[in-house]
Amino acid sequence: MSQQEFTIVGGGLAGSEAAWQAAERGVKVRLYEMRPQIHTPAHKTDGLAELVCSNSLGSNDPLNASGILKEEMRRMGSLIICAADGTTVPAGSALAVEREEFSKRITKEIENHPNIDVVRQEVPDIPSDDLALIATGPLTSDKLAESLRYLTRADHLYFFDSIAPIIDGESIEMDKVFRASRYDKGGADYVNCPMTREEYDRFYGALLAGEKVPSKPFEKTPYFEGCVPIEVMAERGRETLVFGPMKPVGLMDPRTGKRPYAVVQLRQENRFGSCYNIVGFQTKLTWPEQRRVFRMIPGLAHAEFLRYGSLHRNTFINAPFVLKDTLQARRKPAVLLAGQLVGVEGYVESAAMGLIAGINGARLLKGLEPVSPPDTTAHGSLLAYLTRSNPRHFQPMNINFGLFPPIPETIRDKQVRRREIGRRAIEDLNRWCLQNKLL
Repeated sequence: MSQQEFTIVGGGLAGSEAAWQAAERGVKVRLYEMRPQIHTPAHKTDGLAELVCSNSLGSNDPLNASGILKEEMRRMGSLIICAADGTTVPAGSALAVEREEFSKRITKEIENHPNIDVVRQEVPDIPSDDLALIATGPLTSDKLAESLRYLTRADHLYFFDSIAPIIDGESIEMDKVFRASRYDKGGADYVNCPMTREEYDRFYGALLAGEKVPSKPFEKTPYFEGCVPIEVMAERGRETLVFGPMKPVGLMDPRTGKRPYAVVQLRQENRFGSCYNIVGFQTKLTWPEQRRVFRMIPGLAHAEFLRYGSLHRNTFINAPFVLKDTLQARRKPAVLLAGQLVGVEGYVESAAMGLIAGINGARLLKGLEPVSPPDTTAHGSLLAYLTRSNPRHFQPMNINFGLFPPIPETIRDKQVRRREIGRRAIEDLNRWCLQNKLL
């Protein structure tokens, strides 16, 4: 490309990481951040990479998927993880930081880098001619959101994040459930958790009484009918769920030969069959309450949650429809997207996508082919989920073991299996980095 500068819009975790990765590879970067010229309802400072919610970046344990992702980022010279490692506060196995010092350290590194020019102004439109990365996060400005609508097509840009829980397939008690689709259409595609009237009554009462997460002021958004929390539906009447997401119509329990009183359906979330979505169960219950209440569902007494349900204001694209696995937009490959905007959940996941986008931005400017890590790595498994999921059911996701391809050999011990997945991920990442001269 003849262009000599990489334009990055958004100075959050993803944009800061992308700017660092590109600049460290000798590329000139112009990083736009609209604060303090224009404030958001969530941010308190004008610092780059400000953490607006928790100060925890999740587990550092190498037997945790988030720990594997962090270790991969360390090996690729992540600014975000380096800053986090240098500003830690005690938090057990989690990587928690002194948030103000964390942001100050990143801001200083970015502003002092000879290849980065920080511009404090709003970018209302996606740059038309330049190679650009958009990493503006869940609170993207209204003007830029309109430009994103054009790039992604209006039907593939969302402003309200409605998420149902995802559970580990191995934790389902398969002897208490049955596989079927309604009226046997489409094969035995769903795992069905049948309830008697008594079981439903107990579940319904617990759902109504469960503790909810209070909305933040900037999340006071009216519910759309397509993303009403399960507990809000329940408040409309005792039978609402039975005629809604828990309707048993078209389903016969082969063990009894009868139609259950109510059914909770689980939909396979990935091609490996290791993750299952609780269909229609978007919720604002707290995480402990989700564990308590949803484990009352037959077959889920020992459910392990890979992702908890939530419902909050967000801006994200339908990544499988919009993105290549290099984080380039299919309709306009000179535009890359990263961070929460692409449909990842979590601080580290957002920064990880910025890391890949920064690498690919630098490669494109140097006339090299953009790259994507192997699926067996934490980065690659996230990218595979983002770009190869069914776009009809796409929802934002955090890193978890359900996204990794299974290891070839059968290992029953979960800890041993996870250790092997982590070992394979790091080995494959190192090999990929060497092949592409990224280290």
